[in-house]
Amino acid sequence: MFTIAEINRRCFASRAALLALGIYAELSNARGRCPTKIYLTPDQAKQLIWGDLPMHHQEVALTEAQSDVIERESGVWMRKANKTLQALRSFDNQWLIYDQVIGKHENIDLAVGITNNGKIKAIEILVYRESYGCEILHPKWLGQFLAKDAADSIQIDRDIINISGATLSCVHVTNGVNRLIHTWDQVLKHL
Repeated sequence: MFTIAEINRRCFASRAALLALGIYAELSNARGRCPTKIYLTPDQAKQLIWGDLPMHHQEVALTEAQSDVIERESGVWMRKANKTLQALRSFDNQWLIYDQVIGKHENIDLAVGITNNGKIKAIEILVYRESYGCEILHPKWLGQFLAKDAADSIQIDRDIINISGATLSCVHVTNGVNRLIHTWDQVLKHL
């Protein structure tokens, strides 16, 4: 049986530990938070990826048959919003595709440059709305995608390193880019 003093001491110790954990958790959360921010406009992304290369706007509406093939080849489900592409195209078939993927809860807007041989030239995050996971904006993480194509069928933890605390953003951006390079392979290179 415990004495009153022992019970009080144990109660105090457990409350102090919980308080310390709560303060630590709050400090950890405050450090990892990402404000919703527009990082680039579509025009700025175009300039960063393709410079002064002349490009014209091209909207591409994918058919159900094309969407089914892209889903099968990429292994990535296509949302209805992803079935109409907003893109820029050069006369020598270089592409800049504007796309959205879901992070954990919110959309992430991105621009993906794809060369005329189907390789990723660059990826830029335009708008990041999530509270956490903004580590995916780091150029080193985004650089993992460079020169990948549909033959690579990129996957998280195999080709692309996951970031703890940004797992869903990493997975969804990786899946979105994989879907876009298969879209290029199945549809855009034939236009």
